[in-house]
Amino acid sequence: MSHDPHEPAAPATDADPAPPTLVQKLLAEFLGTAVLVLLGCGVAVVNQGAVLPTGLAFGLTVTLMAYAFGRISGGHFNPAVSVGAAISGRISWRETGLYVAAQFVGGIVGAFVLLLLALGINGYEPFDSATPLGTNGFSAGNYDYAVGAAFFAELVMTFLFVLVILAVTDERNRAVAVLAPLAIGLTLAIIHFFLVPLTGTSVNPARSFGPALLSGGDWLLQLWPFLFAPTIGGALAGLAYPAIFGRGAEPVPGSGLSLGSGGSSSPGFTQQWNQGQQWPQGGVPGAVPGGVTGYDQQPGAQQPVQQGYGAGSYAGDAATTQALPTDQSAQGVQGVQGAQPAEQQPIIQDGWQWDPAAQQWIPAQQQATPPSSTGWSDPGSDRTQIRPPQ
Repeated sequence: MSHDPHEPAAPATDADPAPPTLVQKLLAEFLGTAVLVLLGCGVAVVNQGAVLPTGLAFGLTVTLMAYAFGRISGGHFNPAVSVGAAISGRISWRETGLYVAAQFVGGIVGAFVLLLLALGINGYEPFDSATPLGTNGFSAGNYDYAVGAAFFAELVMTFLFVLVILAVTDERNRAVAVLAPLAIGLTLAIIHFFLVPLTGTSVNPARSFGPALLSGGDWLLQLWPFLFAPTIGGALAGLAYPAIFGRGAEPVPGSGLSLGSGGSSSPGFTQQWNQGQQWPQGGVPGAVPGGVTGYDQQPGAQQPVQQGYGAGSYAGDAATTQALPTDQSAQGVQGVQGAQPAEQQPIIQDGWQWDPAAQQWIPAQQQATPPSSTGWSDPGSDRTQIRPPQ
């Protein structure tokens, strides 16, 4: 029997796994980038930079790593992708900085493991520019390409690469979400078919840095275009995609062109690999103006809508069409006319209860925090309240 896509998902159970922690996300980015450098550059080394094997190695590796770790971190494995995701509002700048650091460390470790393996090749000399580890360049080794052309080629190809990634992971494109890693890998392979003879193909600063660092010589001197051009190309894609095609959801707090503090309040860039996540009955994750994560209500539901968060914000009363001032605190949001103070009753919605201590939704019948002495209302109450900002 086919599943009705409009039918609400079943409520989550106690057996549902917890969302990944920041440490797990960084480990996923580290491992994915290390494997990408090890296998992609490794195939280039043992095949003397042959175009077809090298392009397929990079494309297939990023596909497999995205399927393996995409549900955890989003499967960036590339600072240019993380920067583009942050500018487009998919991930906070705080997480972006940590992602980039993990990716560069992964690139160095992947290149170091490749160096150890290459020592068994007859005639290979470590840290010798004559025997590079799948490095990028424009006028060294077998490369003979003008530096300006190399810079522009890497910028354009990274722009196209990140644009494809933002498109196939758009939450409005859920019909092809399961094929997103494959589309990304094929795009990367095609880009390699074009650029391998010219620059060796970077479109990824972390992929370029590790091999150049452990190859030395001219490869370090020719590294700079492959750090700056992909980053600029990814940033331009992050600006262009929402400007041309719009946004599927409000930007994650702390993302976009605002460099203010803030963390991700939603699955963000990982959501397309988290399609199996179960959400409370009656809605799916959504974002409302101001960056407050909430649920898209069923048709006809009379729900107040939070317009912003913090002092001076308002909630719209569906019955009176009036804007009512809200009094938000660390314990919750008071946005329903006549509601008791938020600290005196739990926040219940569709059989789910907000746990302010754990900062997550739990089944209403399972209270993670004991009722306060002031008395909370019955968890089975049909009172509808606003979900607090995360």
